[in-house]
Amino acid sequence: MAEVILMPRLSDTMTEGVIAAWHKKVGDSVKKGDLLAEVETDKATMELESYKDGTLLHIGTDKGGKLQVNDLLAIVGNKGEDISGLIKGGGAKSGAAGQESGVKTEKPEGSQKKEAPGAKQETKTQTADSKPQTTSIDISKMEEVVLMPRLSDTMTEGVIAGWNKKVGDTVKKGDVLAEIETDKATMELESYKNGKLLYQGAKKGEKIAVNDLLAIIGEEGKVDVDKIVAAAKGGGEKPAVVSQESGATTQKTEAAQPAKNTQQSVTEEQNATNGRVKASPLAKKLAAEKGIDINKLSGSGDGGRIVKADIDSYKPSASPAADDKKTVPSFAPVVSGQEGYTDIPNSQIRSIIAKRLGESKFSAPHFYLTMEINMDNAIPARTQLNEISPVKISFNDLVVKAAALALRQHPAVNASWLGDKIRRYQHVHIGIAVAIEDGLIVPVVRFADQKSLPQIAAESKELSGKARNKKLQPNEFSGNTFTISNLGMMDIDEFTAIINPPDSCIMAVGRIKEVVVKKGDGFAVSNVMKITLSCDHRSVDGATGAAFLQTFKKFLENPITMLL
Repeated sequence: MAEVILMPRLSDTMTEGVIAAWHKKVGDSVKKGDLLAEVETDKATMELESYKDGTLLHIGTDKGGKLQVNDLLAIVGNKGEDISGLIKGGGAKSGAAGQESGVKTEKPEGSQKKEAPGAKQETKTQTADSKPQTTSIDISKMEEVVLMPRLSDTMTEGVIAGWNKKVGDTVKKGDVLAEIETDKATMELESYKNGKLLYQGAKKGEKIAVNDLLAIIGEEGKVDVDKIVAAAKGGGEKPAVVSQESGATTQKTEAAQPAKNTQQSVTEEQNATNGRVKASPLAKKLAAEKGIDINKLSGSGDGGRIVKADIDSYKPSASPAADDKKTVPSFAPVVSGQEGYTDIPNSQIRSIIAKRLGESKFSAPHFYLTMEINMDNAIPARTQLNEISPVKISFNDLVVKAAALALRQHPAVNASWLGDKIRRYQHVHIGIAVAIEDGLIVPVVRFADQKSLPQIAAESKELSGKARNKKLQPNEFSGNTFTISNLGMMDIDEFTAIINPPDSCIMAVGRIKEVVVKKGDGFAVSNVMKITLSCDHRSVDGATGAAFLQTFKKFLENPITMLL
């Protein structure tokens, strides 16, 4: 008997999936465990396996097509079996696949699924009998079209950090097309097909909303670029189009825009390859530390590659034009009576931080619980652990482990408020707030309660490095159930933190400091650390949060208990 396979929910925030590739075609024999398709979700591209034996009788959409979660993805059954009833029951999702399998299907009224914004354009044509007809172009299902993907769970738009291919370039599957700056990281976007880059939807530095037209890849002369662009704009004004012959950009505007200086230095053009500067990682790091614009350097390495020696020997050129642009050094005395300011445009990360934490602060009723932790036992315990640990263990690693074990005993704190219900998680994923140049990002140590201190230390160090270099993958900064923010290394005694959605709590950790305390008949010095727990009162009550902190305190004041 034929069985229906629906589009599964492959991530906690997934609402739809894109078919990146089919590994079986209609009519092929399928065995349990065979790879059916690759599905691109909002977080990763995942493989979908068959869970039964039979013949693939129907596919819900072709490669590049989108399906909502629980839409009809495929039908597997006996060869020649009548599946018309299953196709109708699964909604209007048969398309070309239904015709290929020899099954005639009809779309019931109101069953058409929603498409991405701007995905269709309706054009009216006049027939001989003067009756208007309507045709539509669904660009989301066109193999040549590349739409802006959702590269993180909170992403609504992306900024083009740089194009690695220009219009007219040959593109191979796996080539990096562009670097996209999301709200959390800068990520590389790879091509999933071969061909020529015929169109770019935006220039470097411009924003594109998720599911908007990003690029067109295909065979020159066989793809109607203008028609696709018009469809993406809903029949309205065409977006910026890069000329295939010269790479020049044309755009219709209602008002004249100020002219921009687009002249680039010769060395910048020589050093750039497909939009990237040819330089060693060490050279890039040194240039960033010294504040040197690496685009202005000429490389002495192979093929003009910039190396460490080029950075060390670089001397800024003094020219009249450069002198005109010099500003008053920051250490110079301020002239009385002068006023000034600098406007810094918000990055994607900063904009999302403002939006999400603003929503959290003003929608979630926060309350705060502060506790002092005696670290007299934790300090020598850490020293002893580091004598045998393959990775250096920090005090923050001890805090992460203690919090994870305490959450296991107090699942009410390891929860999220979902409006009509409270979700309590059975897993413990600890988010660790990391400060970066553009703001703040929270990489996640998954299943922290089940990991040893050296494992937590190694993973935390790796994730922090990736976060600062904007190299985190979506699965590395999502899925947190509890968050820790530590400013102790910056000599902050105590502070309160804003809850990081979807968590119900966040722990703010201060520095360890020596205080004089009464011991016996006299006084002695003790090491104390203050922590403050911010709680969402909708899902966590005061007594619940206090009980969690008591357990946390016991683990941290007696570190040996964390090893049992």
